[in-house]
Amino acid sequence: VQLQASGGGVVQAGESLRLSCAASGRTLRGVATAWFRQAPGKEREFVTASSRTGGGTYYSNSVKGRFTISRDNAKNTVYLQMNSLKPEDTAVYYCAADASIITSSLSNPTAYDYWGQGTLVTVSS
Repeated sequence: VQLQASGGGVVQAGESLRLSCAASGRTLRGVATAWFRQAPGKEREFVTASSRTGGGTYYSNSVKGRFTISRDNAKNTVYLQMNSLKPEDTAVYYCAADASIITSSLSNPTAYDYWGQGTLVTVSS
């Protein structure tokens, strides 16, 4: 699976942004997908994930209620809708996918085989 992330940019606090992650090489049906982020000088951090069936979604406490993960199977694309952005959301955002990951590992970046190249989100105060 090849993943291409896009949609990053510079926004002000309180604004919204939608990231996209287009997949090629295989369908995302039956594949778990996730978004992670990495701020300068920090480790990669779990943001959200959608289980292999798509029936379960999981969020970190820092984004719960503000971010939403979704997928369009027809376009083979995963989205991250980010609302009420804060300066602490500033980071490079990465999409990830894996066809065999178990639910308990969805927040573990080392459990994913496929990664996009990252897209930078900058939130100014």
